[in-house]
Amino acid sequence: MNKNNGRVYNFSAGPSMLPLEVMENVAEQLTNYMGCGQSVMEMSHRSKEFEAIIEDAEKNLRNLMDIPENYKVLFLQGGGTLQFSMVPINLLKKSKKADYIVTGTWAKKAAAEAKKFGDIKIVASSEDTTFSYIPKVKKEDFRADADYIHITFNNTIYGTHFGYIPETGDIPLVADMSSCILSEKIDVTKFGLIYAGAQKNIAPAGVTIVIIREDLIGFAPAETPTYLDYKVHAENGSMYNTPPCFTIYVAGEVFKHILKNGGIDPLNKLDVEKAGRLYKFIDESKLYNCPVQEDSRSLMNVVFITGDADLDKKFIAEAKAAGLVNLGGHRSIGGMRASIYNAMPMEGVDALIAFMKKFEEENAK
Repeated sequence: MNKNNGRVYNFSAGPSMLPLEVMENVAEQLTNYMGCGQSVMEMSHRSKEFEAIIEDAEKNLRNLMDIPENYKVLFLQGGGTLQFSMVPINLLKKSKKADYIVTGTWAKKAAAEAKKFGDIKIVASSEDTTFSYIPKVKKEDFRADADYIHITFNNTIYGTHFGYIPETGDIPLVADMSSCILSEKIDVTKFGLIYAGAQKNIAPAGVTIVIIREDLIGFAPAETPTYLDYKVHAENGSMYNTPPCFTIYVAGEVFKHILKNGGIDPLNKLDVEKAGRLYKFIDESKLYNCPVQEDSRSLMNVVFITGDADLDKKFIAEAKAAGLVNLGGHRSIGGMRASIYNAMPMEGVDALIAFMKKFEEENAK
């Protein structure tokens, strides 16, 4: 428990912690945004007030990520899951072939969904070791006529992360960055399309950000449902229908907060330090074990186990009682998972390590 404000340290994989300063500012403006007499939750998405909110959000995200002018930024709905369909519908434009690297549950689901629309090949997978590493691939591993390559940049369930950007030549690279966006500087020009659900590092659940190179827009088949065509959203400034206004507003406030505090670089430095401290403790411990290969470990999602399922459950329950919540691993694999996104302070990681040390002393055999 954080003694300063009575809040717990929330290690959830998502929805996750948001910067406290942002939430307090949002709360202050909740019923009367900037003196306009209404909440952002109530205002029309066609109002001048909301137009300014979404324009500022896009401008600040472009600034944070150095997004070039020939990329569109879209604020959509449906989560990363809807992108599993929208990507192949819009990008399978020539050969109807796409190559996928499968590194976890969401990557596997993305590939399965894409198979409904074209010839999808799994060019590499780490499922043989329960997704404990990121496969190394070369340009020659991909089909020369593939319409795009898809990767899941960070895998929340298994705690893995791409430490490199695959070389794909002229083939557009598509990346699901839902659980790592804004935690590290990336070269947007190396990707044809980036998508990310907001509920990890950006905002409450409800908005999905799509960053797409303009030359990839406009190829959806004629029978495509209107909402699933990127061109429709690009031409309508993400307001073809009512967007998730409040979530976009909070996202914009988070972007401002990051910019005010120096941008992505300071965040990445802190993220590296937080993860490094936690992994070091786990690796030196006699009770805990991280099943992820060292060069594939995520900065955002740290998974670990004791090797005893009952002891894992005891750990999770006692941690919750100590104000360290949502440390249970994903239901599909069990164990523990500490998601330490941008908004998790170092104090939270230190509190977790202190608890883990105490628990080990009390339960070591």
